[in-house]
Amino acid sequence: MLSNGRMGGLRRRLPWLAAMVVSGTFAWLPGWLAADWDFTLIARRAEALYGPLGPGRARIEAWQRMLADEAGADEQQQLRAVNDFFNRQLRFTDDLGLWHQVDYWATPVEALSKGAGDCEDFAIAKYVSLRHLGVPAQKLRITYVKALRLNQAHMVLTYYPRPQAVPLVLDNLIGSILPASQRDDLQPVYAFNGEGLWLANAGADKQVGDSKRLSRWQDLLRKMEAEGFPSRE
Repeated sequence: MLSNGRMGGLRRRLPWLAAMVVSGTFAWLPGWLAADWDFTLIARRAEALYGPLGPGRARIEAWQRMLADEAGADEQQQLRAVNDFFNRQLRFTDDLGLWHQVDYWATPVEALSKGAGDCEDFAIAKYVSLRHLGVPAQKLRITYVKALRLNQAHMVLTYYPRPQAVPLVLDNLIGSILPASQRDDLQPVYAFNGEGLWLANAGADKQVGDSKRLSRWQDLLRKMEAEGFPSRE
């Protein structure tokens, strides 16, 4: 979850986010999805990068088991399993308290090694997991919203079963996966996935973005490669 001050910062970053769309930094190339993930290598690399994993090793192993269990399941089951897994395994902690930075995007391995993350980390981990399970990018959007009752910015993962459908919301604030029409406590601001960026006031199917530069998302993907995930190249 983000502070009100960061909500304004998110709006100011829209051109920066739009740049990621055109530069390809949101892209998940086929190697990311087709290749198996070697969790023995990933755990070893994570320990070299971040130090002893401690209880985090068991959480990463549980992630591996969950992904194996849900491979081939129908999408609704995969949504429930992934949402429940990260909502159970991670406790909410803001970036300042956890990473001593105002805005830090953790990889799923980083979040699981800590057993904690902020709303961005929950949404990213769910997105990464569902994409690996084969859910198409066009059905998933990482969505920035304003949590109206809390008067704070927030991030969730949304799932569109069909184009133009009311999306389902995967949230760390509540356990249930509900249609967006039943989440009147959330006001969408913008959303992105592996294929583009959408603004809430630009229409559900209108992508935006017109420049090229690097991004936090690309940095996160590089961190995942360093952790032993298959290369995007």
